[in-house]
Amino acid sequence: MGFSIPHLLVVLVIVILVFGTKRLKNVGGDLGEAIKSFRKAINDGSEEVKPAEKSSQVIEGEVSDKDHSH
Repeated sequence: MGFSIPHLLVVLVIVILVFGTKRLKNVGGDLGEAIKSFRKAINDGSEEVKPAEKSSQVIEGEVSDKDHSH
């Protein structure tokens, strides 16, 4: 039971009649800004984890494969 294009157009016309085009522009802009902020937060969070995973520096006390002086 999916929606076809005529059903979606009827719903769109009803929404425009209820809210008006100016208010829909504001809601659309706010929604777009919220999605952009959410994506930025997700990307910023994943970038913070990556440098720690790819670090090639030896931490003090860590065993390194490169050091075979024993």
